[in-house]
Amino acid sequence: MRFHGEGDCSDILREKVTDTTKERAMVKRRWKASVAAAAAASFSAAASPIHSLDDGCLMHIFSFLTPIPDRYSIALVCHRWRCLVCHPRLWLRVENSIRNMGEPGVFPNLEAAISAARPGDTILIAPGLDHVACNIQIKKPLCLIGGGELPDDTVLTCSRGSESALEFLATCKITNLMIRAELGCCLLHRNGRLTIEGCILQCEENPLDYLSFPIMSTANGCHAFPQPVKGHGDGVTVARTRIEGGAKAVWTSGNLVLQRVRAIYSRTSIFFWFEVAEQ
Repeated sequence: MRFHGEGDCSDILREKVTDTTKERAMVKRRWKASVAAAAAASFSAAASPIHSLDDGCLMHIFSFLTPIPDRYSIALVCHRWRCLVCHPRLWLRVENSIRNMGEPGVFPNLEAAISAARPGDTILIAPGLDHVACNIQIKKPLCLIGGGELPDDTVLTCSRGSESALEFLATCKITNLMIRAELGCCLLHRNGRLTIEGCILQCEENPLDYLSFPIMSTANGCHAFPQPVKGHGDGVTVARTRIEGGAKAVWTSGNLVLQRVRAIYSRTSIFFWFEVAEQ
């Protein structure tokens, strides 16, 4: 005995089952297509001409990139690039940890790392440690970087009785560091081009504040031959840097003067941008 509408229900149910099967087949085809596209992209990346270069060539190319953020970014490309970017040839590290002392390119203090560095090397200074920097001379182009998230995570302290924490006699760059001087100056610029970016320079308050300066420059800025590229002579460039304490932010004794000063006030501090160059 067949009730009215029974055939219609069967047809509707059959149509629903058919539609579900078609949807599953479509999803399966799309998934296969996406897998095939990913495999093709991976093969294309592996077949790229740059992957045919040996490790030495790639490391030479990577050495021209800025440590942060460019080298951090290319470390995400693949396992091989990450290993090359972290190679001691591109980074020297300052750590007090005994566990890492046996690793190549790891030094117990900043002075030892600077002494072992080659011109153009980058030195990564570990955060959260007590780093002492007193009258350390830098006579070759180097880049010093604090390893913390914020500048005050990595502190270099210049004790009382020292003229400066760091003395620069070559073109250098420092970034993401806090440099504290009890008396004297944080940075003494003698020669070359010094770039200070995202740092904190602090002279502690004391009755002899008139003898303290975050930045001192004795460079003349004069050369026997004119510089082929403007801005490549002696000078100091400061960007996004907090300067605290001292008689004044910059003291100069040569032909360099303070120029293009810009300041941004926040709730707790002031960030400075300026240059010290020939007028």
